[in-house]
This record gives sequence, structure tokens and C-alpha cells, in this order.
Amino acid sequence: MAIGAAHRLEPLLVHAFAGELPIRLRAWDGSQIGPDDAPTVVLRSRRALRRLLWAPGELGLAQAYVAGEIDLEGDLAEGLRRIWAAARSRQTPEASMRGRELIGAARLALRLGAVGWRPRPPAAQARLAGMRHSRHRDRAAIAHHYDLSNEFYQLVLDPQMAYSCGYWIGDPDDPTYTVADAQRDKLDLVCRKLGLEPGMRLLDVGCGWGALLVHAATHYGVLATGVTLSGQQQAFIRQRIEERGLTGRVEVRLQDYREIDDSPYDRVASLEMGEHVGQEQYPVYAANLFRLVKPAGRVLVQQMSRGAKHPGGGAFIESYVAPDMHMRPVGQTIELIEGAGLEVRDVEALREHYVWTIQAWYAALERNLSAAVALVGEQQVRVWRLYLVGSMLTFAENRMGVDQILAVKPVAGGASGMPRTRAMYTLAAGAAPGGAFADSVI
Repeated sequence: MAIGAAHRLEPLLVHAFAGELPIRLRAWDGSQIGPDDAPTVVLRSRRALRRLLWAPGELGLAQAYVAGEIDLEGDLAEGLRRIWAAARSRQTPEASMRGRELIGAARLALRLGAVGWRPRPPAAQARLAGMRHSRHRDRAAIAHHYDLSNEFYQLVLDPQMAYSCGYWIGDPDDPTYTVADAQRDKLDLVCRKLGLEPGMRLLDVGCGWGALLVHAATHYGVLATGVTLSGQQQAFIRQRIEERGLTGRVEVRLQDYREIDDSPYDRVASLEMGEHVGQEQYPVYAANLFRLVKPAGRVLVQQMSRGAKHPGGGAFIESYVAPDMHMRPVGQTIELIEGAGLEVRDVEALREHYVWTIQAWYAALERNLSAAVALVGEQQVRVWRLYLVGSMLTFAENRMGVDQILAVKPVAGGASGMPRTRAMYTLAAGAAPGGAFADSVI
């Protein structure tokens, strides 16, 4: 009896995971190995192996999945969790291949027909040109992700179109408290931390689809300005401004953060935009936040972080989701913000909140899968399924974090104008959104 492809691969896979296989594997010829009760990884073609020969690790796996050459039947999150857990346990010297084993693996690939020219990357993979974090390249990087389709994002996000971590005051398991409620409570928390009052000028750097702009203008009476590099986001916000009767109170510009020239603002916010500016440009970004706010004005940065051993964004994220993204430990970000001259007054970790937020986004994507494929195509939907599930697990396992960093621009004599306690600006559970003009506690 001929030996199936899966059985030929078994010794390599057992060695790679330093023991028992964490998943079941089914190859293109129907052969199967692994636990019967585990999620099943399906190798649909030899081409998947060829990608791994050319790009071992995360990128090769991602390319094969996006191209449909590898699939996972069953619970995608459980499959990834098992694979990552097994890979992390492979920390022994015996788990690395020696020269003779590498030669054996190459011979096996040849017998399986997996050797050949390097496959072309899937069409969904980003292809940027120019100097990293030049203004032209930053626009292209933002367009790759955020100009995918406003209609697609409406399938995934809440009606406010808030594309950042929510703030789950209510129980995430309570079906009456939804991601829309968590995003409303996050926006209100930001407004209270900033101490917004009627007539203040608020700047939102990297304003997304304008959720904070609309919320702050509607509930806190501010004059709100947002900047984005996404043409589709700008068009969406302008339509929403007209629909909500906010003309003259909310403005959105297609503008790089380095080009803003109408400071000072009373308050500045930047929600999950700092990840996009890059390691080398972050001091420039922080210096601009300092420049754009008036003395005693507050700045709130909400930003994701990664540990010191794994900075950056990761091969998959940087290739398919957010090109040129960079994350670092939150302590390093605080140092950079303080280095620009701002005084950091408060840091609040929201890591678990992102797990609940992404769970809601993923559930929405799965409910609207057919419509999503019709809008952006099969490859992009596969990118998003992998992106959301992988991110959810990364936050749940404390391999990434997200924090709100509140800072103030110092004035002579040291007065900050900050409340005495955090409780004076933290939204209490059950409070109405938008403490609004009269009853804001700050």
C-alpha cells in the first residue's frame, strides 16, 4: 500500500512540535494523521509546502492560508491556540533540525513534489514602495487597510464605526450589553479623561470613521477636528456630519499628522494611530502631539503594545493588515511621550477589553460572511478571519496589550489643571453616556 502524504510528513511534524501533534492533518491525497478530536488542518495542495520551503514560519503559513492552499476545519481559534501552545513548548535543543535532518526534509519535499519556483504572494498581500514612513508610503499603507471598503467595515464594526478597543463596563456575557455599548462607554471615558467642555477645540489624530469626533461634538459641545490619510474614511465622516447636523462643529481633513498647522488645540486625542507611525518616527509623532496642544492641555493616546522580545507588528500583520506597523512595550512608549515634553498622568490597561471587542467583531464577520466575500473577495475575508482570531488569542494570552495614556502639557510653576483623583474622570458603571454639557464631572 502506498504511503500517504500526511504519513510521510508525520515524522517532521512530530519533531517540529517536540512530541504529539496538536492538530489533525489531512493532505491533498486524503491521507490523515493526528488526534481524531482535534481541529483539522487541510493541506489542499503541494503548493502550501512549497511556500513553507521558501518562507518558513508565520509568513509562509499566512500566504498559504490566504491563498486557500491551507485551511482549518473546526474552530479556527481553537486550532490556532493548540498550534501556538505546542510551538511555544518547543524550546528544547532537540527540537531544532540538524544538517542530516534538513537534508532528509529536502528529500521528502522533492518526493512530494513540493520543490519548485517560489510561488507568487497572494494578491491580498501589501506591496508598498518608497522609503519606510515617508509621507507617500504612509498614505499607501493606510489605504491598504482602511480603504478596503466602508461597506465592509460596516459589516464588522458597531454603528458608531469605532475601530479601536472598547470599554466594557457591562458584562461581556450579557447579550443586552453589546459592542456598541462598550464603544459608547469608551468614547465617553476618553471625553471625561480629556475634561472636554463646550466650546473647546478637540483634535483627533488618526480619526478613523469619526466616532470620537461625532460623540464629543454631540455630547460635550466641542468643536472637533479630525485628520486621516484614508479617503474613504473622510468621505464617510463628511456624510455623517451632514446626517447628524454637525456642519460647522466637526471638520475632517485628509492630512498627515506632520502637516497640521493650526495649533494650539485645547485637547488632543489619538486612538490606536501611534502603532502606524513607526519606530523611527515615533519621537516626531510625540513631538507633534506636544506642539499641537496648548499649555495645560491634555493629550490622550490609546495604543497597543508588545513585549520587548517581540516588537514590531509580526510578519502576517505587516504583510496583510497594517504594513509598517510597529508596537513596543508600553513603558517605552511612555518614555517617548515624556521625552517630547508631556507629563504622563495616568495609564490604564485595557487588554482583556480588546478580547471582548474582537470577539464581537469576529462574530459580526461570521454572520455576514457571504456579504463580506461579495464586497472584498475571498482572500481579504480569509485575511480578516486570521487577523481577528489571531489578535483575539494574542490579547487573551497576554502577548499584546492596549493602554490609555493620559498626559498634560506642563506650564510654568507646575500647575496641571488635572482632577485630584482618577475617580473624578472615570465613568462609573451604569452612568449615562455623554455626561454632557451640564453634568460633566470635570
